[in-house]
Amino acid sequence: MKARILIVDDEAAIRNGLSQFLEDEGHEPTAVGDGQAALERIRDEVYDLVITDLKMPGMDGLSLLEKIHETNPLCQVAVLTGHGTIAVAVEAMKKGALEFIEKPFQLDRVRRVVRRALERQRLAEGQSLIKKELRVAGRSGDILGKSAAIRDVLALVEKVAPTPSTVLILGETGTGKELVARNIHDLSPRKERPFVAINCGALPDTLLESELFGHARGAFTGAETARKGLFEAADGGSLFLDELGNVSEAMQVKLLRVLEKGEMYRVGERKPMTVDVRIIAATNRDLKEAAAKGEFRQDLFYRLNVITISVPPLRDRRGDIPIIAGAFLERHRTELGKGGLEFGPEALEVLEGYDWPGNVRELENCVERAVILTDGQTITPEDLPEDLQAVGDSRPRPGTLSEMEKARVIETLRTTSGHQGKAAEILGISARTLRRMIIRYKIEK
Repeated sequence: MKARILIVDDEAAIRNGLSQFLEDEGHEPTAVGDGQAALERIRDEVYDLVITDLKMPGMDGLSLLEKIHETNPLCQVAVLTGHGTIAVAVEAMKKGALEFIEKPFQLDRVRRVVRRALERQRLAEGQSLIKKELRVAGRSGDILGKSAAIRDVLALVEKVAPTPSTVLILGETGTGKELVARNIHDLSPRKERPFVAINCGALPDTLLESELFGHARGAFTGAETARKGLFEAADGGSLFLDELGNVSEAMQVKLLRVLEKGEMYRVGERKPMTVDVRIIAATNRDLKEAAAKGEFRQDLFYRLNVITISVPPLRDRRGDIPIIAGAFLERHRTELGKGGLEFGPEALEVLEGYDWPGNVRELENCVERAVILTDGQTITPEDLPEDLQAVGDSRPRPGTLSEMEKARVIETLRTTSGHQGKAAEILGISARTLRRMIIRYKIEK
């Protein structure tokens, strides 16, 4: 992904070297020699990242950092520092700097910082897209993402929603099939009428029939009064039949009658009732294959399969993961009073590298867990479930980055005379995470 980067340094060699490297990496760098020139550029242009020296004539890096955040709070800022100014760089990070880069800088280190800045920007842009472009649907929020796959789904939703056609939504468990169904309803002429949902696979036949069609008084033991079913409750609106592929053949026959004639019978009654309901069905089964094998009625399959929308699994749209995770983080940190909590870049990489067999639902549970368990202000791989940590441990890490992290921990511990609590606070991590890093890097007292 191409980034627009502003380099601020009074040394021409640094400006030229960084500019050439970043241009070779496919980015768009601009270089200036002092803080005032940088502010003038920032007023006129939008940058993904500013890389600024700490010590410069006139306006220093810390002052520039503060003014940048006053002008554009979302702009990411990294600071260049010599060995003797690491403590000042840590202070800059406490004031909102993204990261620091030691001179003479390692190219892998610069790549890492640019990638982290782009990840931060992607989260911010994702939140904006969610608010401006995507529609709210249900408890779990929005259909999140900007990948081609999910945009194709949204485009199809917009086309089919105004029609009266039956829709079949396919996708693995947890991909958000109900959210797609709600979007169809919300964009349809039926939006002012009820949207009713039921998980057909969770109920036995007798109970499912009563829930869907209602029952007459005395229809079975315990039926002391007549009761409306969900078809009646959804009259004029939409009925979402989730996991329809799991219902019995006898129930399939009853559903087929409603689709063909718009008629249904309450349990225990012989007089048919007419209902005006749009059916939106969903399943994680291949109904075409099941129908071919005789495991699902072909006539019902063809009635359902007027319009098919396939919701992609999360592993097929990994670029959406930071956006979705960011939205879940915003929700749960607000609910739990942890407003400053954010993902570290390593944690985001782990999230993107995991296959998510439970899809969006599993991701939300993972984020909620991390918000609850994280002690500091940054979610690290150590705050994620063990299955995800295994993914993180298997990722290749350039040695220079590990060495920089180790050096940063050592320098901070020296600054605090070995006081781990103070060091963890400066680093913006929990004391538990710091202890793990001390063990991982074998840092001796």
